[in-house]
Amino acid sequence: MRMTGRVMIGEHPLYCVICRGEVFTDREVKLNTTGMELLDLAWANQSALGLVCGRCGYVHLFLNGGIRMMPA
Repeated sequence: MRMTGRVMIGEHPLYCVICRGEVFTDREVKLNTTGMELLDLAWANQSALGLVCGRCGYVHLFLNGGIRMMPA
């Protein structure tokens, strides 16, 4: 389920590195590799958390936890 809101990373709020926006929508992003694509195994690649800036659309990628989203 997609969520839109403000994001905290630990004790720090996330601001978009491009436009300084404060509202993001989350989504899963596959980190495809050439080898897995060639073997038709792209579905087995690792995923990252993508946070899409609501203002400019820039996608911030995160591999580790510790991210909290609060409804806007």
